[in-house]
Amino acid sequence: MTIALWCVLAAGVLPYLATVIAKLGGARYDNRDPRAWLERQSGWRRRADNAQRNGFEALPLFAAGVLAAQLVNAPQGRIDLLALVFVAARIAYLACYLANLHYVRSMTWFAGFVATVLLFFAGA
Repeated sequence: MTIALWCVLAAGVLPYLATVIAKLGGARYDNRDPRAWLERQSGWRRRADNAQRNGFEALPLFAAGVLAAQLVNAPQGRIDLLALVFVAARIAYLACYLANLHYVRSMTWFAGFVATVLLFFAGA
């Protein structure tokens, strides 16, 4: 399996990590209705929930980019590098969201988005 495909797996797991962080040690956590419980949270728990939602939103385009680049036989090193940039950006994005660094968070989001778009042109 290529590094890029491992990155797709990592990108798919990251939102679940954010979910665990959001629920970690939460007072009166309600497993019967976890989404409603998360909606009532604030601070870093709310930001972690927002990060997991955004992570799931970013995942399909990234995965499609990796697969498209491999389908057109783009140089694997280029695909792997762009995939690693995306995952690093998403890790930084989560950290920035938790730390409430909104300007830096937006820059890390943009870096991941650019890496994703570049995957579609990796074979050109």
